[in-house]
Amino acid sequence: MLIAVGLGNFGAEYVNTYHNCGYMTAALLAEELGFKFKKKACSADIAEGFINGEKIVVALPLTYMNNSGIAVKELLGYYKATVADLVVIYDDIDLPNGSLRIRRSGSAGTHNGMKSIIGEIKSQDFVRVRIGIGGKPEYMDLKDYVLMNVPKDVQPVLAETIKKAVNGIKGYIAVRDAEKFMREFSK
Repeated sequence: MLIAVGLGNFGAEYVNTYHNCGYMTAALLAEELGFKFKKKACSADIAEGFINGEKIVVALPLTYMNNSGIAVKELLGYYKATVADLVVIYDDIDLPNGSLRIRRSGSAGTHNGMKSIIGEIKSQDFVRVRIGIGGKPEYMDLKDYVLMNVPKDVQPVLAETIKKAVNGIKGYIAVRDAEKFMREFSK
């Protein structure tokens, strides 16, 4: 079993924001796996299917970013999964725009969605895919930065990073080797 959760905010006004990098990645992952978001459960939109006999779940929480842990906890319980089955995909202001980092564990850093998840599931030991969105300009509030639409000149770089993240997650599904996943897809 693998549960891939893309963090973001639901609603049309958030679709193209930096904070929805996780949503964008999870949506593309589901599409490339041939899964459709047909189910609403566990405070999330869910696409699911099987790859080589293994159940794969792709989820988009419907709890807003800062309460993502509610959906993740519900998903783990509903599917009788453990934190070892979890992959969380999210934006990271602490990484340069267009960079990608994969880790097997770690703190939440400055990310409120990750703080919520770690607080709800009481563990930091799950795979996370961090998509760099760069630091905010000094004159901007953090909230305004992460909730702004991705500028047109940044969109191609972000799209390439999201595609790379999807390829990495598909590779991880195939071999379940976190070390290889980290080495090959972190840049």
